[in-house]
Amino acid sequence: MDFIAKWIAWEVTRRCNLRCIHCRSSSELESKGHPDFTTQRAFGIIDDISDYAKPVMVLSGGEPLLREDIFEIARYGTEKGLRMCLATNGSLITESICDDIKSAGIKIVSMSLDGSTEGVHDNFRNQQGSFRSIIKASQLFKSKGIEFIINSSFTKRNQEEIPKVYRLAKELGATAWYLFMIVPTGRAEEIISELISKEDYDGILDWHYQMEKDERDLLVRPTCAPQYYRVVLQRSREEGNKFERRTLKFSTGGSKGCLAGQLICLINVDGDVYPCSYFPKAAGNIFTKSFKEIWEHSELFKEMRDFKSYKGRCGVCEYLNVCGGCRARAYALRGDYLEEEPYCSYVPKRYNPPDEGKEAR
Repeated sequence: MDFIAKWIAWEVTRRCNLRCIHCRSSSELESKGHPDFTTQRAFGIIDDISDYAKPVMVLSGGEPLLREDIFEIARYGTEKGLRMCLATNGSLITESICDDIKSAGIKIVSMSLDGSTEGVHDNFRNQQGSFRSIIKASQLFKSKGIEFIINSSFTKRNQEEIPKVYRLAKELGATAWYLFMIVPTGRAEEIISELISKEDYDGILDWHYQMEKDERDLLVRPTCAPQYYRVVLQRSREEGNKFERRTLKFSTGGSKGCLAGQLICLINVDGDVYPCSYFPKAAGNIFTKSFKEIWEHSELFKEMRDFKSYKGRCGVCEYLNVCGGCRARAYALRGDYLEEEPYCSYVPKRYNPPDEGKEAR
């Protein structure tokens, strides 16, 4: 596997007008010690990255539209040959903003939708009216010819909504729908008791497999669920069919589950570079080192790319190169990012439980 930076989430602000229950950066309206970097510093980061690689750059937050210079940054990245994208909660989208999105060369926009009704979504987002904002934003995007992705995160409080949210995303005209299986980092640590059970997790992945197999119009992906790639292989082999999976031109195109620190990373507002958006251990800081130096020489990234060092069931799994287990979830729930994926129920053929007679965890 070639470890090329293909997709970077860039937290351009930690400020946000919502206070979602699962926010990985615990964003609030006031930055509280994490100020926005200057426009010129943003240009410098783009220069540094574009001199080395040409990844997809997702302008994220917080809420990136709270930055007055967000479209200057996007336009600069576009001019440098980067594929610039935008992740927004949708509440600030207007016709004028849509025009700015297009003129800045932003390729695609992602929004979050966590319920099929106002009550469920607004509860998840801690903001009345946020559901209506998503509906309005999607209508504006459609009228302006702007492609958009719907991201949906689920806990016990909204997991029954999964099929309904999928159908709504399709009705709204989204290009893709990404089902996120929450990793308990940031504010999500406060709702760890609400994480979907391992048994239900398996059932959701089975449902997704059947849904994706039958889906013809919408690109769908489970995210932070690397074992889904194993499920796809197993089920398609059992059924004797070839599972054709479409890819989005603005994605990594990776054929492996967990890509953290391998094809993707996150740069936060303080300049820290993380393996992914849900992994709270930094590989380096882009304000003090070049992106190339961090990407190629960070000890953290090197460890995560050494699949032979993975522990437990992941370390001996025949699907290791397909799945890899969620490194962020292993870190959050086991305290060791090289440990086995806590939410995987599969027992590899070569696995010997540490205690004889006991079932694999």
